[in-house]
Amino acid sequence: MTRLPTVLAAAAAATIAGALGVTGQAGAQTAIPGDQTIRNVVLVHGAFADASGWRGVYDDLTARGYRVTLVQNPLTSLADDVAATHRALNRLDGPAILVGHSWGGTVITEAGLHPNVAGLVYVSALSPDAGETTAQQYEGFTASPEFVLDVADDGYGFVAPDHFQTGFAHDVGDADAAFMRDSQVPINMGAFSTVLQHAAWRTRPSWAVIATEDKAFSQAMLHHMAERIGARVTEVSASHAVFMTQPAIVARTIDEAAREALASAD
Repeated sequence: MTRLPTVLAAAAAATIAGALGVTGQAGAQTAIPGDQTIRNVVLVHGAFADASGWRGVYDDLTARGYRVTLVQNPLTSLADDVAATHRALNRLDGPAILVGHSWGGTVITEAGLHPNVAGLVYVSALSPDAGETTAQQYEGFTASPEFVLDVADDGYGFVAPDHFQTGFAHDVGDADAAFMRDSQVPINMGAFSTVLQHAAWRTRPSWAVIATEDKAFSQAMLHHMAERIGARVTEVSASHAVFMTQPAIVARTIDEAAREALASAD
């Protein structure tokens, strides 16, 4: 097993996870107005976690009246994760906001040209361009030494157990962090070297939630990506596990995206 530091160099030295931030409380939940046609939300998780981490966001959005679908990424390749996302989108009866955390940002960037996608929300997420790899997004940015990956001989990576809480989820309680650490879903590190064929953010409006205490990505990297795609940014105080620790802020941003994407399409 190879111990990798936090930044990613080529295909096998990638650091992934996801981060989203939060500062403040979301407003009171309200039902979706009868004239709002974007009622669907699809949530795409990143590496080292699974869709159950979205539970707080799911509960908030369903209370607002949204129909929420959660994608379970196999994390075996970009193509496989995109296929899983397309299967979810194919089941919808209308337009949706497509949301990705961390590696899930790469997935929604490739999958987001699906005709049911009306807008994109990046939760401390990656956003490559067409013709780029995910690994290229790390170039020129210094990552935190607290985010460390263990890559096995078969090419699948985990967050190093002794760095998990500090590097991935420092704002999670010890017991929950231990469970997250021990239930990690590894990712095929080769996925980071896959060249994207599409960049949905070029034709879909985008929003970004940036976790200001993210250790998986540097703040400079997160802001650079958000600025390049023209995303409307919400900054929140949270770890890379912001999609779990600050669900109200994430859900509020998704709600705003649904309302604003509809207005911009009119």
